[in-house]
Amino acid sequence: MLDVVLTLCVLLLHGASGVETDSVSVMEGDSVSLYTAVKTNQQGRIRWYFNDHHIAVITGDQSEMCTDAECIERFRDRLQLDHVTGSLTITNINTTHSGLYTVHIHSSSREKIFNITVQDAPPAKQDDVKSVMEGESVTLHPGLIKNTNDAMTWLFNAICIAAMNSHPSKTCTDAEERFRDRLQLENQTGSLTITNTRTTDSGLYYLQINSSSSSFSVRRMRSFSVSVTGSGRSSAAVGGVCAAVVILLVAVAAAIIYYRKQRETQ
Repeated sequence: MLDVVLTLCVLLLHGASGVETDSVSVMEGDSVSLYTAVKTNQQGRIRWYFNDHHIAVITGDQSEMCTDAECIERFRDRLQLDHVTGSLTITNINTTHSGLYTVHIHSSSREKIFNITVQDAPPAKQDDVKSVMEGESVTLHPGLIKNTNDAMTWLFNAICIAAMNSHPSKTCTDAEERFRDRLQLENQTGSLTITNTRTTDSGLYYLQINSSSSSFSVRRMRSFSVSVTGSGRSSAAVGGVCAAVVILLVAVAAAIIYYRKQRETQ
């Protein structure tokens, strides 16, 4: 009981005590992790609050989240606690999660505040759906400028196909067979180009963007639908059509020559 009273007093005084506050802006659907900066041997008891309402506590190996109906309704299956550091992750965030998140670390009587603002997700864009013919190239544009601390990973069928962080981009090992020498990443924007497309390239592509700082990290996902339509004819069929056209042209030419000779003899 004493711990609760002390914690509430600290929360009431945080506006005047110069508590460190980080502002975090995210989009609906993002996942955000809030760091405590606690090391393993300094953990003690850690409590998390949302707008001064208790939402999670961790003590040693024991943790507890959302003990009241309001918290359960608001954060259903969205809260994750790191049992080593006490860091809090909110997955699939929405606008009802905007507000102040306060962490209180009892062992050091220290607290930190995160002011989270959740913006509405933009509507799906036309560029998110691509349709091309087999053999053509297709480019998937994230529509952003890559920040220095951003790490980007492209996924196809839940398999990493390309990745880029502060170092030059690279093709993931699992994609070397399917997309051999057909993937190109633009270092400034993270745009992915697939050259010489095949019908087997059709499907959903996901771009995972991880933005991090010393206090928090944000994970954002974007999806792109790609449809590759086959040419409709095999190379043998195309060759047959070409041969038929040539024969037809020869026949027409022969008919014209024959017709002219017939007129000359008349």
